Amino acid sequence: MIELDAFKKLMEENDDRLPLLTLNEFFEGNTAEDSIAPNECGFGRPSIAEIWELMRNLEKRPDIAWIRIELHDDTEIAEYDGKEVLVLAGESPIICTSLPAMELERFARCEWLHSGGVEKWDISSMDSLFSCRPPVPEGFCCFAIVWD
Repeated sequence: MIELDAFKKLMEENDDRLPLLTLNEFFEGNTAEDSIAPNECGFGRPSIAEIWELMRNLEKRPDIAWIRIELHDDTEIAEYDGKEVLVLAGESPIICTSLPAMELERFARCEWLHSGGVEKWDISSMDSLFSCRPPVPEGFCCFAIVWD
């Protein structure tokens, strides 16, 4: 999981826009099952470890440029026992791909994820809301896996 100081630095350098996190920055060491798709947690949604494995395998495909985790505004730096702790709240995986939406939904196993499918993201809208977006190759677009 991204270190607290690294997260603070990204926020500071990017006018407090939440960063799009790499899969490792979000999932590695993260055991909080409700840190992504909390509305589906406990209602059949796969575990956070299974979601991470699926996303890692998906990111290896030649028609996927990258996957990042969009953070929800509920992401916060909280204080526990006198120490600052980063509490991540993931909204959606953002997938940069050359695949059409229906194929992406199949490869991303949206039904298994208990997801509502994928929604296309406008790049300029994404940049106004988030930082740390990698380049989008020609012929690729970005989709979010949505749960709401």
